[in-house]
Amino acid sequence: MNKNSIIFSISITFIIALILILVSFFILYFASEKREQYFIQKNNFEATRVFLRAHKHRGFSQELADNLELMNFSVITDATRQKNILENKKTKYFKSPKRVRSRVLVKNMELDNSYYVYIKTPKGEYILKNHYERNIHQNIIILVFFAMFIMMTTLYITTLKKLKPLKTLKDKVQNFGDEEFDISCASDKKDEISLLANEFDRSAKKLKKLKESRNVFIRNIMHELKTPITKGKFLLELEQNEQNNKKMQKVFYRLESLINEFASIEELISAKKTLEKKEYFLDDIIDNAVDILMCDEQNVVKDFENIKINVDFKLFSIAIKNLLDNGIKYSTDKKILIKVQNKNIIFENFGDKLSYEIKRYYEPFFKGDDVKSNQSFGLGLYIVKHILDAHNFNFEYKYSEGKNIFLISF
Repeated sequence: MNKNSIIFSISITFIIALILILVSFFILYFASEKREQYFIQKNNFEATRVFLRAHKHRGFSQELADNLELMNFSVITDATRQKNILENKKTKYFKSPKRVRSRVLVKNMELDNSYYVYIKTPKGEYILKNHYERNIHQNIIILVFFAMFIMMTTLYITTLKKLKPLKTLKDKVQNFGDEEFDISCASDKKDEISLLANEFDRSAKKLKKLKESRNVFIRNIMHELKTPITKGKFLLELEQNEQNNKKMQKVFYRLESLINEFASIEELISAKKTLEKKEYFLDDIIDNAVDILMCDEQNVVKDFENIKINVDFKLFSIAIKNLLDNGIKYSTDKKILIKVQNKNIIFENFGDKLSYEIKRYYEPFFKGDDVKSNQSFGLGLYIVKHILDAHNFNFEYKYSEGKNIFLISF
């Protein structure tokens, strides 16, 4: 076990505490036992003194027996009972508390947790039984010790169980350096360590998903870049003429467009934590998006009262630009209508309904089935969705009366 670990420190603390409890228990127990023996021997001595004084003058009498009974003693005179006590192998003998006359023999005895005084005189043999009731103090000490032992052990086991997710978490964290995110350390408990483990588990799943998305993204980037590069290499081997030069220009235009889309995605990722949000007029944002798109202003129909909206101007313009681009490209009349209703920015265009659920279009490089979709990069709505998520805006799609309708709720 690692000597610097929390579990080792807790185990050492538990052992030390247990040793201290054991030492305290034995000290208290034996002190209590010694105190009990002192009182028993004292009572035996007092009873013996009373018995011998009375017996010397008057012998054994009922009056003497009554006086001893008041002292919580009884006299055993039956020879058979006396013999059973004296000859029993379990009988323990103690020294007398005081030296008595040479013709008198006194022995203190214990048998089956009962205490006796054996007195032998020239006039006869007697056994005094001490009916002293032992103090429950020792029993209380034993009960308290076992209660503390059970409590300490329970706390120790409970603490180790609560620390178990921490050990699991430590082992899982070591795998992060190797980008191994396929882990599970979730817990249904509510303590701080379990909550930390749950947060780590959620973070690991997010990182795993991000890693998978990144791998897919990189593969698609390689594929998208490879196509125009292959065409460009092929055109370079052909005869240089005006037609081939135009084709080469298209290749470079596509490469430039693809790089611009990647730059937008990178800008979005880097800006998610530091959005520069201010209030801007919606009309200014749309005009900027039209300028970026380099489309004819007649293709964009605005039907709203100008309002202010709190956004990152550059990123939100990119989102609007992508919505305008899709709306114009896939509309039957090459027009897109923009309206504002109840804090909703609405984009409408006439055209066919989307072939798949809107969530599929949020995936990078996802394209529809028609020819125009295959000519695009499949990044438009992916960029739109991530920009709106960064602004905490909702994005919805519906199809009604031959129109594709996209709504941004702010």
